[in-house]
Amino acid sequence: MYRFIASDLDGTLLDEHHAVNALTAQTLQQLEAQGLRFALATGRHYLDVKGIRDALGISAYLISSNGARVHDAQDRLIHSSNLDPAIVRQIAQPEFAAGTILNFYLDDAWLIDQPYQYLLDLHADSGLHYHIAPLHQHDGAGVAKVLYIADHTHLLTVEARLHQALGERAYITFSADNCLEVMAPGVSKGHALRLVLDELGISPADCLAFGDGQNDIELLQTAGHPRVMANAHPRLASQLPQAQTVASNVESGVALHLRQLFAL
Repeated sequence: MYRFIASDLDGTLLDEHHAVNALTAQTLQQLEAQGLRFALATGRHYLDVKGIRDALGISAYLISSNGARVHDAQDRLIHSSNLDPAIVRQIAQPEFAAGTILNFYLDDAWLIDQPYQYLLDLHADSGLHYHIAPLHQHDGAGVAKVLYIADHTHLLTVEARLHQALGERAYITFSADNCLEVMAPGVSKGHALRLVLDELGISPADCLAFGDGQNDIELLQTAGHPRVMANAHPRLASQLPQAQTVASNVESGVALHLRQLFAL
């Protein structure tokens, strides 16, 4: 029995333009009318995801910053986890940040160390804007997520340095090949999904989940019915060899699968 649907956004629920299309919105609205509940699970900022939920036209829990923040459908904060400020100060230094575009996600702000027009374009629909700041001087307080943007080869080097320096004191993952993200230990989309399901009294066995990226591994491992996008990163597919594959996000794979599954 399916009672709950959790989905990643970029590369999964959103189209190739990182936008909501009409078929996806209509499908989720029809399922909500049948009593299905939802969570949108993403590395994006909470303030950004609210706009995507509005575009979908549904009530949904919001799992943002890869699980460092969880809000219910009425925007009540039900979970918050920040990085240790000392770790934030450490990993904002050139030893880790050189050659990258450095970002901090706080509750009500998105900070960046240099202009990057692509990010403004990507978040145009939600109206979320970054603020430029000297992040190597930040005190590290209240940071949900540190994000490095650079080419994948360079980020693999940064990833290795972070693992060596932090060990188990942080959760480190890629949300895309050019996006390396650091959160507090214990944070993940999977942990956040468990919190949501517990609050609603829904078993993971009744949960359907969709994802395409390395930061979706825990989300799909938590759900009783994991679905991997055809465009998924090879690391995700290798971690979940038994999960069913659905059509790519470019083909509206989530909507098509749900329409078939629920005979819409």
